[in-house]
Amino acid sequence: EFRPDLVILDIGMPGMDGHALARRLRVTLAGRKAFVVALTGWGSAEDRLQSRAAGINEHLVKPVDPRAVERIIELARRRTR
Repeated sequence: EFRPDLVILDIGMPGMDGHALARRLRVTLAGRKAFVVALTGWGSAEDRLQSRAAGINEHLVKPVDPRAVERIIELARRRTR
């Protein structure tokens, strides 16, 4: 069974958007433990609130500074130890 420690997803996907994917992921055993990150072009305060409500831990707006990605990886690493 696939049990990711870190999931990076886009919000604006066709069909099932990132918020719906995060909500669906969170109801699985593996998904409850995963560190979920939105990597998106949408960065308003409302967009960030929607991400948080969907169970997304971090909301990064494109273009992303590589140091932010490194920080996220370290946060996920610490959380899953």
